[in-house]
Amino acid sequence: MKRFCGILILTVAFATSALAALKSGDTAPSFTAEASLAGKDFTFSLNKALRKGPVVVYFYPSAFTQGCDIEAHTFAENKQKFTDAGATIIGVSADSIQRLNAFSSAPSYCAGKFPVASDSDLKISSSYGLTAMKLKPAMNVKDVRGDAIHHAFIERTTFVIDKNHKIVAVLSSTADHLQPDQHVYKALAVVQTLGGK
Repeated sequence: MKRFCGILILTVAFATSALAALKSGDTAPSFTAEASLAGKDFTFSLNKALRKGPVVVYFYPSAFTQGCDIEAHTFAENKQKFTDAGATIIGVSADSIQRLNAFSSAPSYCAGKFPVASDSDLKISSSYGLTAMKLKPAMNVKDVRGDAIHHAFIERTTFVIDKNHKIVAVLSSTADHLQPDQHVYKALAVVQTLGGK
């Protein structure tokens, strides 16, 4: 019941925000961010990734939470298909880099196959027109490991960006009623049509 109430609160909080997100045809804001791949820190650059082909930028509420874990695992399972389509994947959340180091390397989640970036100050998500729900201590939100979560939850939204920096698809759990794994399959279908290499 507690988990259901938490999901309901997040759904209501994000219900009106998807309308403000950037849309297909918009130019994707460039960003660099502290990121983790297989538990190791590095600086991710969208501009650099776009030189290789399309990029899937997926925003998610928090590492080590049920839907986000499913989404990360599904991206990891399908990573080779994205690579074959010439696409790069980057996950973005407000998690600290320490949490992301654990998440990016864990076999059940990212499995070291793609990076996740920290947007702890919410500048990246804001530039994409996304809102974030700030958690209050009284909400007592914990991850699947039992650790308290203190950072904001960014709404689950995926942007597929072509190598010309144009957004070619926006996938939203709020507006499109997509389950976490559907973001992966729909993003893959888009990048496969782009002929990214």
